[in-house]
Amino acid sequence: MKGHTHAQAAEEFIKDDARTHWHDETLWHVRQKRDLSAQGIPEWETLRDTASAAKNYVLSHLGELLEQFESNALANGVEVLWAKDAKEHNDHVYRILQENKVANIVKSKSILTEECGLNHYLEDKGYEVVDTDLGERIIQFAKQAPSHIVLPAIHLKKQDIGEIFHKHIGTQEGASDPKYLTEAARQHLRKKFIEANAAITGVNFGIAETGGFVVCTNEGNADMGTHLADIHIACMGIEKLIPRAADLGVFLRLLARSATGQSITNYSSHFHRPAQGKKMYIILVDNGRTEQLGREDFKNSLKCIRCGACMNTCPIYRRSGGYSYNSTVPGPIGSILSPGKDLKKYSTLPFASTLCGSCSDVCPVKINIHEQLYKWRQVITENTDVDASKKLAMKVAGVTFGKPVLYDLAGKMARTALRITPDSLVYSSINVWGKHRDLPQVPKESFKEWYKKNRKS
Repeated sequence: MKGHTHAQAAEEFIKDDARTHWHDETLWHVRQKRDLSAQGIPEWETLRDTASAAKNYVLSHLGELLEQFESNALANGVEVLWAKDAKEHNDHVYRILQENKVANIVKSKSILTEECGLNHYLEDKGYEVVDTDLGERIIQFAKQAPSHIVLPAIHLKKQDIGEIFHKHIGTQEGASDPKYLTEAARQHLRKKFIEANAAITGVNFGIAETGGFVVCTNEGNADMGTHLADIHIACMGIEKLIPRAADLGVFLRLLARSATGQSITNYSSHFHRPAQGKKMYIILVDNGRTEQLGREDFKNSLKCIRCGACMNTCPIYRRSGGYSYNSTVPGPIGSILSPGKDLKKYSTLPFASTLCGSCSDVCPVKINIHEQLYKWRQVITENTDVDASKKLAMKVAGVTFGKPVLYDLAGKMARTALRITPDSLVYSSINVWGKHRDLPQVPKESFKEWYKKNRKS
C-alpha cells in the first residue's frame, strides 16, 4: 500500500472484520506459546540479560569484531565481501552468479535480501530465484512481500493458500488440507533443489571468534540448498555478529522460544568452510546500520535478532497487518528501524503504537522498543511538517495540562457536553477515534472531585 500512511493502510486491512479478528487471535496464540515456553525456564531473565549484554558489547566493539570475523572467515577459505548499501550487495551477488555460470538459484528465508530487493534485481537480470521456505514460496507465487519476518504468509488462510497452489503447482481445486498442500510444495521444491547451482541464505548469527555463521530454519531448506549446490552465498547484516561460540547457546535458547514458542529451531546449521570442490561467499552488509549505530537514542535497535516477538504481542500490528507498515520489517521494531532510512516516508510508523511497553517486555535482548518509539515521535514532530490542527491541539493541551484550574474546567465542560450531545454528532466524521469504538460512559464527576468529597471517610 505504497503512498499510504499507516492509518490509511490499516483502514483497508480492517475492512474485512472476520480476517482482522482471525489475524489478531492467531498471532496472540503465538504470543501465548512464547509465554508458556519462557515460563518453563527458571533462568529466562538471566538469559535475556546475558544476550543483551553480549549485544551491547558487539555494538561497542563492532569494528574490531567485524575485522576478527573477516580474518577468521578468510582463513577458513570463505570469500568475504563488503557492501555499503543494497546496490553493492545485489551487484556482488550478480557478479558471483555470472563468474560461476550459475543458471538455477534457490534461496532460504532472508530478511536482508528482502531489504535489498534482491529477488526483483535478479529477476530483472533474467534469473529465476526460487524461495524455498514454505511461507516465502507461497507469497512469492502470490507476488506479495512478507507480512511478518518469521511467519511471512500469516495474513493468508489455508483456503487462500489452496487457491495459490492450485494456480501455480496444480494441486486439486478447492483443496485446503495443510498436510496435502505441504506435501505438494515439498515435491515441487525437490526438483528445484536438485537443479540448483547456487544457494543463497541469510545469517542468524555470525561468530567473530571462529569466522563461522549459523542459519536457523524449521524446514531444513537452507541445508538442502547449500548441500546440493556448488555455490553458497550468505548475506549478513553487520549487526548479526556475536563475540564467541560460547555465546551461541544463549541466543539459540532465546530465539525460537521468542519467535514461535519452540525450545529450539528444528535446524541450527553451522557453516565454517566450503566443502571440497565448492565455494562459499559471505557478504557483510551495512545499508544504513552504521548510521543507526551513530544515533545514541536508537542504536539499541541493532541488537534485534529478528524473532518477531514484538509483532506477535503488539495490539496495533495484530489488528492492522504487516502491510500497513509498508516496510521490510513491520511492527514495533520496524517502526524504529524504518524512520532512520527515510524519515518522511515512515513518519507515521512510530505513532502506530499504544506505547504499552509489551514489545519491550517480550524482547529477548531487552531493546527498549516503546521508549525509542516515543523518542522517534519527538524527532519526527521537530523535523517534519505536522498538521496545523494537531500542532494547535497540542499547544492548547499543553496550556490546559499546565494549569489545574483550566484542566478542571475543561473536564467539567467535556463531561457536560458529552452527556447532552446526540450520538449522531459525537460519532460524526470529525471524531476519527470513534469510528470503530465507543467512548466510555461519562462519569458524573472527576476522580479529584470524588476524592475531595470522600477522603475523610
